[in-house]
Amino acid sequence: MARTDSPGGRAATLSDVARLAGVSLATASKAINGRDQVAPATRKRVIAAAEELSFTPNELARSLIAGRTGTVGLLTSDLEGRFVIPILMGAEDAFGAGQVNVFLCDARGDAIREQHHLRALLNRRVDGIIVVGRQTDPRPSLGHDIPVPVVYAYAPSDDPTDVSVTPDNVAGGRLAVEHLIATGRRRIAHISGDPTYAAAQDRAVGVRAALADAGLELVGDVLFSEWSEHWGRDASALLLSQHPDIDGIFCASDQIARGALDTLRDLGKRVPEDIAVIGYDNWEVLATNSRPELTSIDANLQQLGRAAAMRIFEAIDGEAPDAVVDHLPVRLVIRGSTIPRR
Repeated sequence: MARTDSPGGRAATLSDVARLAGVSLATASKAINGRDQVAPATRKRVIAAAEELSFTPNELARSLIAGRTGTVGLLTSDLEGRFVIPILMGAEDAFGAGQVNVFLCDARGDAIREQHHLRALLNRRVDGIIVVGRQTDPRPSLGHDIPVPVVYAYAPSDDPTDVSVTPDNVAGGRLAVEHLIATGRRRIAHISGDPTYAAAQDRAVGVRAALADAGLELVGDVLFSEWSEHWGRDASALLLSQHPDIDGIFCASDQIARGALDTLRDLGKRVPEDIAVIGYDNWEVLATNSRPELTSIDANLQQLGRAAAMRIFEAIDGEAPDAVVDHLPVRLVIRGSTIPRR
């Protein structure tokens, strides 16, 4: 029979697992949810403790419901945005089907509407609130007078004492350029979007850092404008006219990259043989229908949603966050625009 450290023979909770494994609650949740900030030996110990206690991740939801309303608010400002939906899906997955009721509110970018939804969620006595932004620029904090835990996802709070989870765009820019360098590219250019976006600036920081580590310099300046295929076409044409010897282009969005591919094809450049192209966002409808298919950086948005839900669980269990602003890892998805298909 599986043992339990819980009084009264109740189902084991994550706190029980953490206690048996000799780790913090935050570390236990990271280990069980496969996050990469946990040492292999620690993860093995946590998993062994979970098995011994017959603990499953859904016990998180059951422990949340115990003595509470079993409801969580998801407050977004851009329900139609393609970045928001996977985050919400990841959060709902973590809460568990039928275990926690989720109230979804769309403020549509309106601060007054957001306050209205916030009051409505608090009147329903939700146990926590996840605030999902539409871009990675810091957004105004809801303040500290809210009686339940609040976690900011994608767009971090502008208050450094709030709990936020956001993709690591600096690491994403670095990862893209490191991949280009690994494929033998040395004359690398960077086309980005709106320079007022934190994502554009952060990705450019990662680009320059990766090039500097390799003893290389960016070809030309970062070309900023808009997040569109039209800009990708124009910018790549400008690049080729000024720097005809470039052999790699990192585009800060898949839309920009799709436009760059069009221009390179029109100019008779072979991709990836002559010039390798990599995008960002891993927007599959674009990436898999490009010619060739587009290598891209994936921000792991569903995992980000799950991480936000885990922060809610941790806060309700009284566990202080071990990182106030958590920059979550991104991943490289390799396709034919950087490595020839065989």
